[in-house]
Amino acid sequence: MAEQFNSKVVLSDGTVLMDLTDDTVSAGTLASGVTAHGADGAPITGTNTYDSDTSGDTALVGEILSGKTAHARGTALTGAMPNNGAVAGKISTKAGVYTVPQGYHDGSGTVDIAAAEQAKIVAGNIKSGVEILGVTGSYNGEAVTAQSKSVTPTFSQQTVTPDQSPTAYDYLSQVTVAAIPVTYTNNAAGGVTVTIG
Repeated sequence: MAEQFNSKVVLSDGTVLMDLTDDTVSAGTLASGVTAHGADGAPITGTNTYDSDTSGDTALVGEILSGKTAHARGTALTGAMPNNGAVAGKISTKAGVYTVPQGYHDGSGTVDIAAAEQAKIVAGNIKSGVEILGVTGSYNGEAVTAQSKSVTPTFSQQTVTPDQSPTAYDYLSQVTVAAIPVTYTNNAAGGVTVTIG
């Protein structure tokens, strides 16, 4: 004869001291390792290893960090999201763009202008009054030396350039071309002789 357990205890005056008969606990609904008694009074040891109902979870493996595990929709998931840690990006051109890689970032990553380019952003390299990335320019142009020259016209082509010796000039500020001399004289034939040069 199978062992029977007490599932209800009632005093002679009708007072109910214990009543398990309406209980619905089962091994599958009781947390693993926890003991209780069923509706028939028999001891039950829980077998349920689920902490919560994951049927409505929406997490995907690509949204869980690589190597980490979780559960969703009643299924164990192993993460596939790359762990990028502290990402460091560099921009080295005016139109440079840094593309942030997909995955997890630990919040300490940085993106900045490459050191070689930062070194060029100094006041002396920027036109006076112009501000670039917080640096206001002071450059007013290089000191240059101009030369003014006079040229006597000839019947041959001439190239006029600034002198380099004994003083070097950077450019010509003015070139004065003399007028071609012309003289007019009466000749014995009764006409006018024109002399050029």
